[in-house]
Order: sequence, then C-alpha cells, then structure tokens
Amino acid sequence: MDKGPPRTVPELPRGMALLHDPLLNKGTAFTEAEREALGLRGLLPPHVHTQEEQMERSLQQLRRMADPLDKYVALNALHDRNEALFFRVICDHVDEMQPLIYTPTVGLACQHFGQIFQRPRGLFITANDRGRVARVLRNWPRMAGIIVMTDGERILGLGDQGAQGMGIPVGKLSLYTACAGVHPSLCLPIAIDVGTNNETLLADPFYIGLRQRRISGTAYDELIDELIAAAEEVFPGVLIQFEDFANHNAFRLLAKYRDRVCAFNDDIQGTASVALAGLFSALRVSGGKLIDQKLLFLGAGEAATGIADLTVAAMEAQGLAPGAARERCWLVDSRGLVVAGRNDLAGHKRPYAKDHAPIGDFAAAVRILKPTAIIGVAAIGGTFTREVLEEMARINARPIVFALSNPTSKAECTAEQAYQWTGGRALFASGSPFDPVKVGGQTFVPRQGNNSYIFPGVGLGVIVSQARRVTDDMFMAAAQTLADRVDHADLAQGSLYPALSRIREVSAAIAAAVAESAYASGLAGKPRPGDVLADVRSQMYDPRYSSYV
Repeated sequence: MDKGPPRTVPELPRGMALLHDPLLNKGTAFTEAEREALGLRGLLPPHVHTQEEQMERSLQQLRRMADPLDKYVALNALHDRNEALFFRVICDHVDEMQPLIYTPTVGLACQHFGQIFQRPRGLFITANDRGRVARVLRNWPRMAGIIVMTDGERILGLGDQGAQGMGIPVGKLSLYTACAGVHPSLCLPIAIDVGTNNETLLADPFYIGLRQRRISGTAYDELIDELIAAAEEVFPGVLIQFEDFANHNAFRLLAKYRDRVCAFNDDIQGTASVALAGLFSALRVSGGKLIDQKLLFLGAGEAATGIADLTVAAMEAQGLAPGAARERCWLVDSRGLVVAGRNDLAGHKRPYAKDHAPIGDFAAAVRILKPTAIIGVAAIGGTFTREVLEEMARINARPIVFALSNPTSKAECTAEQAYQWTGGRALFASGSPFDPVKVGGQTFVPRQGNNSYIFPGVGLGVIVSQARRVTDDMFMAAAQTLADRVDHADLAQGSLYPALSRIREVSAAIAAAVAESAYASGLAGKPRPGDVLADVRSQMYDPRYSSYV
C-alpha cells in the first residue's frame, strides 16, 4: 500500500526535530541504521522495539485506565507524538478504540476540552481574523486535501460548545485515516470561533475560545465566505466537510456552497446515507420494499430531513413519484407532528408538512399513523418509551427502530429496551454502541448506524478521483455499497451493518463507488483508471512503519 508522500533521508529533519514531528516520529522503533543516519543516537533508549511491541505497551497503558476521558487524553497524547503508532492502535483495535476517539467519548471531551487541553491540533479561525483568513491558513505547514470545519454551535446532542467543538473535527479526521486510509498529512481540522452563547463556558477560566457571545448575520456570513474562498485559494481542490453547525446555518450553508466548491455536510448527507443503508439491510430481513415503508421521524432538523431527502430520492429511483415518496416520510418536532397548518415551519421542514390534523406527541403519532419505521434523531434520551415500542411491535411483524442520537445519554432507547419491548422482533440500529442482548434464547448483536461507515469512504473516493463536487448520487452509491457489505450471518444476529473490524474494506468499496459516480458524471479531475478499486487501495495510508534509510 502507498505510505503517502515519499520520504527520503535528505528531506527528513534530524535529531530532536525528527522526534518532535508526530508525522515522522517512530520513537523506539527507529532502527540502528536510522539512528546513525538521522542523528538519533543517544537520544533514544538503546533497545529497538517493533511497532507491534510499541502497540502492546500502549494498549496495556490504556487498559489500566478505567475512565474513558482518561483514555481519550492518553490517545490524544499518543497522536501528538507518534501518528503512525496511534493509527496502528486504532486500525488494529477499531471496535475498542472508536468509541474513545469519537462517539460517545468525544462529546464528553468537548465539554471538558479546556480542562484536558494539552497541545493545539488544527487551526482556530476566529471572528477577529476577518480580512486575514488566507494568511492564517498559510500557517498550516502542509497541503491540505480535506478540511473538517465546525463553528461548535451544535456539538452532537450537547449544544453550543464554542471553540471546544474542535474535538469533533479532530476526531472525524482521525476516522478518515483509521477507517479509510486518508493520509494524515492531508487532514486539517478547523474550529471557527465566532464566540459562544454557553454561559457555563463564558464563566469557565479554562475555556479556550473567545470570551464573547456569538456573532451572527452579515458578520458571520462574511467570515464564512472569506474562509471558503481562502481554503480554495490556499489548498486548491480541497474537500470541505461542514460539521455540527446549528440547523439555522447548516442547511443554508450547504445550499450556498455545495454547487460552488467541493463540500458536503456530514450531519445532513452522511447521516442520511448510513440510515438509508440500514433501511436497505432491514428490508432484506422483513422482505418489504422501500416504496411501501412509512417512516416517522422523531426530530425535524439536519439529520431527519437529510435522511428523508435521500430516502425520497431512493424511492424515486425505485419508480415512486416525488410527491408520493415525500408522503411516506413524517416528521415530529418539539411542537408535535409537522403539518401544513402550522405557521412556524422552517424551510427545510415544509416539504414534509402534511395536510393532517395536529398530533401533539410522538406516542400518539405512532398510534395514529402506524409507521413501519421510527427514526430518532432529536437527541432527547428515552423518548422511544415502552408504550412506543410495544405499539410498533403490535402494528408491525418486524418493526424498524433506529435510535440514532448520540452520545449514549441522548439515545432514544437502549438496545435492550428495543429488543425486550418488541419481543425480539425489532430491526434495531443505534447512534451509540450497545452490548449484545439476549432475548428468548437468541443473542442479538446491535451495531451502530454510525456515520464513520460512510464519510471516510466518501472522502477517500473524492480525493482519489479528484472530484470537483460532492453529489447526492455519491451518497446514494455509498448507502447501497454499505448495505451490500452486510452478509447473511450479520442479519441473522440482528446486525444491520457489517462488523467494524471490516471498516477499511468497506470504506475502500465505498470510495470506489463514489469515484465511479464522479467519473460517470464528468466531475472527476483525472481519467478513469482501468481498475478503480485497485486505484483506491493503492492510495490508502498504511500506518505500519517503513524504513527511512
């Protein structure tokens, strides 16, 4: 596999400078010849360890810790000193490590970011940088191929975390590398610090961001405009991922930039793709058709309307008229069922507003509408109650139950509740990890409908094909490819997604499907190779050490 940019001895820093570069440092794994050639003799303990031995030591250190936040800090420290070893630990133990570097632990890390802060990673673009954003971007020492940016206003289900939302783009980009082999040198996390309205943070002496309330309106838009233009100027062709923006900005920013630059919003499009893949898998068990499903969403924000939009597109591809497809998707927000008679509807909700009498709560909506699937994306823990789940089991032989909110405290129900309260008949997926559940002599293995199944492969496919835009067709292809990787053994144990241990294989397949979409639509920046999958695999970063001499 390609190890990324070629490394030759004349291009490498020497001595302590080399040991302090996390992208190049190998710690005690530097060989005798490398120590001699690179000025390292005497700067390291004499014994040469293999990367496998280093990994075992790191694992033992982590496993002695009981607190997930302590493990997060320890992994961050490893990331800061030895990236190859960090990614080897993640890749070889992804089931154990992903919940630590991303959901659910990353939410806790963002809440305590100021207290655990050790070393900056990525770039902080602030409201005070207007007029000089390009100059700030040029402080980044490498050529970025992918940027994940957030303004920290809606971090997971935790709300406004301000500049401390930086934990999200750092975690996402770690998954790009670990799950899809995007070279770490191409990854740039950006926190857009426009202030925070979180009173707790403003009063926190350890808060790392601007001590001011959020800017909005023209000032906010001008900063984002400048940032997007500067990113295009400084990093030509860069892929931009919008992450954890609040609804009032997420939809309009995606609409504004998606046809102008190579950009997507993972909360809208990535979530939609992974949920659609879960629906495809569930229907392989139930035997139903997508066009015959009635979906009821708890939530009407980015995730809900994103899933609904992609599902409608999939139904249209199966022959259903657009209006009829939208009639299959129903939304419940904080004021009840989204109906046409309401005068408080944001633009993204209006296509799904029904000519129907108001329904005030979700349980009543389930009873009256009789959905085949309920999808929770409102980040309100426990809202799939026993009443709701028992009703879903009464009206469906195999009810589809997706509790996709995270972190775990925000999950609409647990896996155990979903299976127990439906008599083991639920086709269940979650946004947070849950342990296997035994019901009636059968053991169910729930798997996360986590965006990490989708966005790393999409990003890799865009980078490999040099795509100029990211399209909904690419996310449709990603969803179908992910669903196709779920085998009969997975489905037999209740798993609607493949094992996380197969994530790099899955991401490679998704990247190839995305690249094929780019080539077919004329959006690729290079000719189609003879073997697209082989081309993808050849460009995937492998964290195993290679020799510098």
